[in-house]
Amino acid sequence: MMRKFGFVGRPRVGGSGGGRTPWLGLAATSSAASAAGAILLAIAGLVASGPGAAGSVLFAAGIVIAFFALSLIAGHFAGRNNPSGAIGVFAVVYVLKVVGFAALLLWLGKPAWVAGPWFGAAGIATVVIWQTVEVLAFSRLRLQIFDDVPPTGSGRSDAAPSSGQEGPHA
Repeated sequence: MMRKFGFVGRPRVGGSGGGRTPWLGLAATSSAASAAGAILLAIAGLVASGPGAAGSVLFAAGIVIAFFALSLIAGHFAGRNNPSGAIGVFAVVYVLKVVGFAALLLWLGKPAWVAGPWFGAAGIATVVIWQTVEVLAFSRLRLQIFDDVPPTGSGRSDAAPSSGQEGPHA
């Protein structure tokens, strides 16, 4: 039987192992969906209002995708060595994202070519698409929360002793 291998010779399907995190996959899936939505909105902006609107859409979507992907990438690197610490990293990176995003917009100001309504609509649409795809993809993950209980000498787990009878016990 031939096994299919993914990136760098790792099996595509299998049990969870050390160093494997779902965060890069979530970032790729959410980025692709957000970029597709941005391209559709940019085409609509180009047809309706011209190149300035299309550029505004792509600029806003690019900023949102970059800042959202940062937290998942940081979670990936933190989660490889400390899976339970990834949530803390998400919280810290979230604060840095908000401050960084605000600083970037204040520092850049509004370029003359940016069409405000298209920029705002694209930012909101990209956030909604990203969050929707991320939540749906995350809901399909199967993350191990508790360690597996090692089997005892009899081959049965001591996690749930049973008398062999089904139903409530008196």
